[in-house]
Amino acid sequence: MTDENRGPRREGGRDESRRGSSGSDGGSRGRDASGRGPRGAGRPQRDDRRGGAGPRREGGRDGARDDRRDGDPRDDRGPRGGGRPDRRDDRRDGGRPSREGGRPTRGGADRDQEQRGGSRLAPKSPRRPEPRIPDGVTGKELDRSVHQQLRTLSKENAEGVAQHLVMVAALLEADDIDGAMAHAETAVRRAGRVPAAREALGMVAYRTGDFARALGEFRTVRRISGSDHLLPLMVDCERGLGRHERALDLAQSPEAKRLPTQEKVELAIVVSGIRRDLGQVDAALVALQVPQLKKSNQPRLAYAYADTLLGLGRTAEAREWFERAAEADTEYETDAVERLEELDGVSMTDLLDGADEEDEDGDE
Repeated sequence: MTDENRGPRREGGRDESRRGSSGSDGGSRGRDASGRGPRGAGRPQRDDRRGGAGPRREGGRDGARDDRRDGDPRDDRGPRGGGRPDRRDDRRDGGRPSREGGRPTRGGADRDQEQRGGSRLAPKSPRRPEPRIPDGVTGKELDRSVHQQLRTLSKENAEGVAQHLVMVAALLEADDIDGAMAHAETAVRRAGRVPAAREALGMVAYRTGDFARALGEFRTVRRISGSDHLLPLMVDCERGLGRHERALDLAQSPEAKRLPTQEKVELAIVVSGIRRDLGQVDAALVALQVPQLKKSNQPRLAYAYADTLLGLGRTAEAREWFERAAEADTEYETDAVERLEELDGVSMTDLLDGADEEDEDGDE
C-alpha cells in the first residue's frame, strides 16, 4: 500500500499490511427485532375489546349521570374522552391518529408500515458471479490454523473458501487490489463467521485506505475469535480516521500489554507514527526504543527509528540505522536502500546514466 493511502506513514517501511494477509457490522435496526415496529403499534383501544361499546364513559351507568346534568352547559363538551380532539395531531401533521385507532408509532402509520414490510418486500440484488480460481490453486496452501477454522463449513464450501483466501494473499502480494477485494468479498459471503475470511476482507480494505471498513472487519475478527493479534492494525485504523486520542487509548489497553513480541513491535511503530502526526517527534523516538530495537532481525523497526532520527535532524545516526534496516531486510519489506541512496545523493537516474555510458564505451 502506498503512503498516500495511509497518510504520513513511512516510519515502518513500504507496506506492513502484507504480513499475515488472509492467513491467520451494519444497517439500522427497527424498534423491534421481529420487524413488528414499536411495541403496541396498531393495538386496539381497551374499549374496542368490549364489544364496540364506544368510549368508556359515554353513557355512564344506566344514563344516571346524563340525567343529573340536564341543562348543564358542560354537556356540550360531549362524553369525557369521546369528543376531545387530539391536539398533538395538529402539531405533528397527522403523526398520531386518534386513540380509537390504536396506539400509533412516532412519525405516522405509513412510515411504520414501510419499516415493517419494506425491507422484506424489496427485491434482492442479484448475486455477483464469483471470481475465477486459477488452475493449480487448491486451498491447501493455507496455514493449518486457517483450515481448523474452515472445519465449521461443509467440505465443498470449505474448499472453495480456502481457494479464495489463497487468491486474496496472492493478489495482495501482486498489488492487484481489485482482484483481491473480489475474492475476499466472496469468501465473506460464503463464510461470514470464519475469522480468516473477515480478516482477509479487512486486510484488503486496509490496503485501499478504507480504514472504517477495515476497522469494522478487524473488530468482527476480534469478537468471534477472541484474539487480539490485529490490535496494532486497529490502532492504525483509528489513526487513519484521525482519531489519535482513541488510537493511543487502545494502544495502552490491557490487551495491548499482553500481545506477543512481534505484535508489540508493530504496535510501537504505529504509536510512533501517531506521535509524529501530533508533532511530538521526541516522543515518537522514545516509543520505538523497545528491547527488540537492538536485535538484527527487525528491519521495519530499524527503518522507523532511522526515519524518526532523520525527522529530528540527526542525519548521521539516521544513515546508520537505515543501513541496519537494509541489511536485515532480506524480504524487501522496506525501501531502506533507496533512502540510503537519497542521503548519499545518488538517484536511479544517475545509475542509469552511468550504465548508458558504459554501453557506449563498449561499443567504441
